[in-house]
Amino acid sequence: MKRLMIFCFFVVALFIGGCNKDFLDKTPDEDLTLQDVFTNRNYAQAFLTSIYAGLPWEIDMPDPGGRSPWVGCSDEMEITFPGSYGHVINHGGWNSSNIEDNWQFAYQDIRKCDIFLENIDQLATSVDFSSSDKDHWKGEATFLRAYSEFLVYRLYGPISILNNSVKANEDFTTIRRLPLDSCVAYMIKDCDQAVSLLPITVTTDKTGRATKAAALALKARILLYAASPLFNGNPDFKDFTDNTGTKLMPQTYDAKKWQLAADAAKACIDQSEAAGYGLYYAASGDPVESYSNIFLQNNNKEVLWATNYQVYNHLEMCQSPLSYGGYSIMSVSQDLVDAYQNSEGVDVIKGHYSDGSPIINNESGYTENGFTNAAGKYWDAGVSNMYANREPRFYASIHFSGEQWKGKGIELWYAGKDGASKNPSDFCKTGYLMKKFANPQINIQQNTGWDLKTFIIFRLGEQYLNYAEALNEAAGPVSDVYKYINAIRKRAGLPDLPSGLSKDDMRERIHHERRIELAFESERYFDCRRWKIASTTNNGNLFGLSIYNGNNSQDNSFYQRAVADKRSFISPRDYLWPVPQSEIDRDSSLVQNPGW
Repeated sequence: MKRLMIFCFFVVALFIGGCNKDFLDKTPDEDLTLQDVFTNRNYAQAFLTSIYAGLPWEIDMPDPGGRSPWVGCSDEMEITFPGSYGHVINHGGWNSSNIEDNWQFAYQDIRKCDIFLENIDQLATSVDFSSSDKDHWKGEATFLRAYSEFLVYRLYGPISILNNSVKANEDFTTIRRLPLDSCVAYMIKDCDQAVSLLPITVTTDKTGRATKAAALALKARILLYAASPLFNGNPDFKDFTDNTGTKLMPQTYDAKKWQLAADAAKACIDQSEAAGYGLYYAASGDPVESYSNIFLQNNNKEVLWATNYQVYNHLEMCQSPLSYGGYSIMSVSQDLVDAYQNSEGVDVIKGHYSDGSPIINNESGYTENGFTNAAGKYWDAGVSNMYANREPRFYASIHFSGEQWKGKGIELWYAGKDGASKNPSDFCKTGYLMKKFANPQINIQQNTGWDLKTFIIFRLGEQYLNYAEALNEAAGPVSDVYKYINAIRKRAGLPDLPSGLSKDDMRERIHHERRIELAFESERYFDCRRWKIASTTNNGNLFGLSIYNGNNSQDNSFYQRAVADKRSFISPRDYLWPVPQSEIDRDSSLVQNPGW
């Protein structure tokens, strides 16, 4: 934030010192003051829109500019593109000096929100801009402030709460991080304020704008994180203090936080459903279409908040196979593939031996030997038996060799038309590609079918899972836990969970369901951290197939597990990101996270 202020002073100095004819010939709106902006409706609206524009590009998973490396930093995927910042994290090369600066960008947006809220009352109401319209804008800015604070909180833990737009003449060295519970309380207060000001839905001309449903969803997610092991009495950080000796992390476990999280998620579900939101189902009722189309039918009834990206083609390019005109770099891990159940909802893999080989559940009927003799509903004859009779979400989410896609087969082995021999820089490193989000109507080579892209930040299905998880931790596997998990499984074409599960058994089921249902939605990275399992999931070997072997789709040598990447995770240090050293250098009161 202070860097932004310094930059502003630098720009002003250039203007003052460099007056010339070109400078004097500027158009009238090039020298706007805050009063100019906030006494003109169009300028004020543009200011508010600029806050949305400053949010991370969750849809841009591979590139540093998107500031969203979460999918490639989890056990879901290896992104082949060497420029992805995720490689620095995965291989232990990150530190406080080279960290991707999500801290600074978030605080820039927070400051914009503060400026907006401090000045918007200057804007007069009129026939076409009522006081309720103004309250709606205030609600949006309040929500965006809470959301930007959440983006800092989920990475760094305790954050700095500013309460106002810091002025240039203020003492920056007094800004310190607050105890985590205080940070959570502040964000929740903002969420509640946004809920009181925002409508539950918006008209189609305002899609992408914040709603009451989005604010309720954000509140539920904040409280879910606060209740989780990372932030709820974590002994690893019990000695984390600021330079005054103030403890920054909760010292004891508080079971009541799970009930608060459950109540918030249930409120989001109830109020959203009362307003017409609901789980999305395709008209056909087919579970593959019902799942796939959540992410292809923009602003469907399940979407509580999504960001708009217009005709954005980069993700489609990155996930598409080489012979389809794509870059083929979104390489899904064998670890995730193994997690998909069979069509009867039974685990096919019970676990893995130390060398990565699977412990097969023989009761599931799954085998990794041989190839199918006949086509099934979602697979073609001749594919590996690994890909037959899997649950519908597998076919909606994963590209595999032998799959027919857009009228031709996918070949991800080395010599295949989509294999590494065709492009030694951009290629699929694991033998699997991300299919989820891909539009089957797009033809990259012919440059046709491009659609308006959105990325879902909050959807009702996530709230079902949030509620079930929090309620199970608060009260055990009561009926509502089953109800909402089974609703997710029903949409996916799977049977209900077995009755009589223990709390621990249900926890495992919920963790599994989140992994599959929310795959590639930027959730897995944070789930593994808040559950404190990242030291296992994000550490050691990440497996794929033996992509450098095989000559055709029925060559067994291709279907053997091989190490695709070796990950590094130092516990407990890596559970919190390092605050950029540049920020620490500017503010002597801003303490670094432990271990960095």
